[in-house]
Amino acid sequence: MFLGLDGVEVGLLIVFLCLFGAILSGFPVAFAIGGAGIISFGIIAALDSAGLLIHQAIDTSSEAYRDLVSSGVAADSISVFRYPELPRYAEAVFPGGWEQAMDRNLSFIVNRINERVLAGASIETLLAVLMFVLMGITLERSKIANDLLTTMAKVFGPLPGGLAVSIVVVGAFLAASTGIVGATVVTMGLLALPTMLRNNYSPELATGVIAASGTLGQIIPPSIVIVLLGTLAGDLYSAAQEERAQLVGCSDALTYLGEPAVVSVGTLFQAALVPGIMLAVLYGAYALGYAILNPEKAPPVPMEGGSDGEAVSRGEALTWFLFVPVALIAGTILMGSANLMGSQNVTVDSFSDAGQTASLRTNVSEQCQGAMIELHGQEAWDAAMAQQADIDAAGGVEESRKLSEEEIATRQADKIASAPPLSSAIVVPFLLLSLVLVTARGVSPTADPRNLLIGGAGVLLALAVDWLFISPVTSPGATVLWLAIPLAMVLYGCRTAASRLGQNELLRVVFPPLVLIVAVLGSILGGITNPTPAAALGAGGALMLAAYRRLAEDEGKGGIIIWSTFAIIIMILVGVNFDLRVNQENVSFENWAAFLVAKAAYLYAMFGIFYACYVLFAKGVLKPVVRETAKVTSMVFTILIGSQLLNLVVISFGGEHYIQQFLRSYDSEITVFLIVMLVLFILGFVLDFLEIIYIVIPIVGPVIYGGTMDPKWVTIMIAVNLQTSFLTPPFGFALFYLRGVAPKEVTTGHIYRGVIPFVLIQVAGLGLLWLFPSIVTIVPNLIGN
Repeated sequence: MFLGLDGVEVGLLIVFLCLFGAILSGFPVAFAIGGAGIISFGIIAALDSAGLLIHQAIDTSSEAYRDLVSSGVAADSISVFRYPELPRYAEAVFPGGWEQAMDRNLSFIVNRINERVLAGASIETLLAVLMFVLMGITLERSKIANDLLTTMAKVFGPLPGGLAVSIVVVGAFLAASTGIVGATVVTMGLLALPTMLRNNYSPELATGVIAASGTLGQIIPPSIVIVLLGTLAGDLYSAAQEERAQLVGCSDALTYLGEPAVVSVGTLFQAALVPGIMLAVLYGAYALGYAILNPEKAPPVPMEGGSDGEAVSRGEALTWFLFVPVALIAGTILMGSANLMGSQNVTVDSFSDAGQTASLRTNVSEQCQGAMIELHGQEAWDAAMAQQADIDAAGGVEESRKLSEEEIATRQADKIASAPPLSSAIVVPFLLLSLVLVTARGVSPTADPRNLLIGGAGVLLALAVDWLFISPVTSPGATVLWLAIPLAMVLYGCRTAASRLGQNELLRVVFPPLVLIVAVLGSILGGITNPTPAAALGAGGALMLAAYRRLAEDEGKGGIIIWSTFAIIIMILVGVNFDLRVNQENVSFENWAAFLVAKAAYLYAMFGIFYACYVLFAKGVLKPVVRETAKVTSMVFTILIGSQLLNLVVISFGGEHYIQQFLRSYDSEITVFLIVMLVLFILGFVLDFLEIIYIVIPIVGPVIYGGTMDPKWVTIMIAVNLQTSFLTPPFGFALFYLRGVAPKEVTTGHIYRGVIPFVLIQVAGLGLLWLFPSIVTIVPNLIGN
């Protein structure tokens, strides 16, 4: 025994001391982690060779151990923490010698780098990090954040605490577009802090709201933290649940749980949406309440240029911005609930569906049956048994078979007869266009409404045409011809609407990044695509948006960018509605025409993206964006490689198993999770989220993801906990970012006192998520995967 500690405990202390020392040395973190792993392994190997590190292992050949196993206790659950009275024997921390451990580590590190960095299943998801970083840095360098801050200050400034509320709104915007905490805090610290101080805002409130809003990038999707956590959480949850199922005697996790043990990054984005918005609302509510109670410390600030466009009365604003849009949306929802609108897809599969199976598998061992009853309840098990009995009485589960032409025709006729008269694929796009017309009317209610009325008539005509002339079996080409005149009328009105909307500064600044965010998040949250293609869409959109802004600054023409945007929309619409597989034997004329249109739109869209890159390169924006993107992403992947090395060092002397045994010694998984959350909170003072995700989570993940808690809830709680840690004095990373750009009159004490209320809000937010887990699960349950 060395210093009265077990050899594994000493090894863990050496690893963490080397890691902290390497990070505090000022050496680049990406290389410090790998170096800490090599140095700590050398120190542990030297002490072990000298006989100073002795591990007290349980004697598995003892009679007490055999009696314990024969009593029904699983061997994997036996540890020195749960059964300290068991006989033990002394062994080296490297039983086979440090040479064997090093050889094993070298082979493992090659396999892990190949699996997780170069060619593994998670590499596609990790590519989303590159795209989201490019998207965020492009938006930041193109000064879109500056425009957002200025515009929001004009909108909220006249309210008590309005500047602080505007910071929260912009922080949420930037979080949803960048996902990078440091960039958001520094940007808002440079742009907003001097303005707030000049307008007599309390330094505490100003610094607190900037630091807190900057950390929203940790949780509001598309968050890089969620992407990286998600790639690990999926693997950890699947493996932990498989191990859990086998421990209770079931063959696999699907049998035991009754559902696949799967969690994806897209599902985590869905889960993070409401908690992120909730925290932003709590921040804004605190800023408003603080201003009401302390008006001299957060005074109203009328900003110059706040009134652009014509004045709009309260009645007009309520009518066109609230009542009419709500009526249109509510009417669409009512049509859907009354089966007047919905999907008109009448495609029939050539094969029959497999017969319905029981809700739970019932052909299991007696041990597995007992575990499943304990997990799901006797009522659920009895229901599954009754379902299986009915299935057996009917001859068993029907196998899938090929349908005859008569059966296909009958099923298609049934679908046509039950199809709603209006197609949601037509109604929803025209609803969105009508909202554009309505908003334009509200922006300029005294202007000539004729063009907008023509657009509104086009919407009504489109609905009438859909009802009377377009059936579920109408071809896409014929549908386009039927809707050509209504669509032309609506686009004619929208052209006037766009011109009027462009005169409103708020809409002109907020609308483009908002559309980009909605496109990226909508495609992920709606299950249309996974995060990587959505991130690529966001990166391309950010490049085009930044290029258009620079052209507008220099009074250049942005027509190519605008038409490229339309080309992307056309390409997506054509791809969704037409069969573009032209390599088949029989291809109809309209599908050939659609393919040519989609191909032309694709080529023009690519030209627009390349043109945007050329514009940004000529304006000196592209080079620093690419350099910064390469720097951030290379740091992420280098930390990933170094952390794998450090993890393998911990595994090699039994440290990972030792920590997991300690956590599993507690009977309550809630207690275990609280311990892990406390440790992560403390580690967040000295480690960045990358180190915590790649070093700590793989060690504790098999325990916290191996219980009954929802993996989505566990992951979001970890993300919010890290966000709280990065905000907490005296070591919070966000505080150091802000301290680096704050004016001299703002002291560190101001920053620390300012963030304390927001730390309490974070803790309250964690408490709400703890008490009401449905805040996390409501969106995934509604949307589905």
